[in-house]
Amino acid sequence: MKRRLQKITNGTKKYFERLELDFNNKIEPTVELLLILQKAHLLNIPFENLDIHNNKRIDLKNSFDKIIINGRGGYCYELNGLFFELLKSIGFSVKLISARGFDRNKGFGPEFDHMAIIATINSVKYLVDVGFGEFTLHPLSAVLNKLQSDPRGNFIIEDYDKNYMIVKKENGSNSTFTPEYIFSEIERELTDFTEMCNYQQFDSNSHFTKKKLCTLPTLNGRITVTGNILKIKNNDKVIEREIKNDVELNRILMKYFKIKL
Repeated sequence: MKRRLQKITNGTKKYFERLELDFNNKIEPTVELLLILQKAHLLNIPFENLDIHNNKRIDLKNSFDKIIINGRGGYCYELNGLFFELLKSIGFSVKLISARGFDRNKGFGPEFDHMAIIATINSVKYLVDVGFGEFTLHPLSAVLNKLQSDPRGNFIIEDYDKNYMIVKKENGSNSTFTPEYIFSEIERELTDFTEMCNYQQFDSNSHFTKKKLCTLPTLNGRITVTGNILKIKNNDKVIEREIKNDVELNRILMKYFKIKL
């Protein structure tokens, strides 16, 4: 298959700068590039819901300005919606898909509960996701029943029923697998997620409205603000401390996430 060289536009260049990546004038939509982009996205752009708690409406049309120009993060609809546009612009064959996150008390969420991406490269499909918090660092090959090792753990994708596949993560303690979410390969439009995006940011039953969240993986762990607690995990060492006020919160957001509200 002939490689498609894509010219880097100004918008793409700004996106790459946000990811702390530097490419030449043209790039190729390869598996290797996809891996680099997903990893860089996760390590540099936080998963966060801060606008919800600052009474600022999330509009998916503003994701580029919010995340790339203003240096913020977002939640799945913003992060994967924007990453989808980046991948499409540089020549990847991609589509948005709907997923339904798993809760051990409530089961799987409704349709459009989560947004993810399927990328097809040389007839091989990959599950791409930069908006699910503690998940994979690299894309997963959408091959059934294949154990896949990732820096964040071992994963497997299986058939769930005639409509969905399920992605599971191995529990290190007992080698069992816990569901992350179910997904179908039906292609979706960004507007299909509008109703659930509004639910997540406005409904009192949404877990995003319960408390502030800002989280970012590191190569050796994760840094998370949840409510008024700062948690820093580095390998097996975990430090937690209380955030006393908004002044301290803003200082933490700048120090660890480069976010200025």
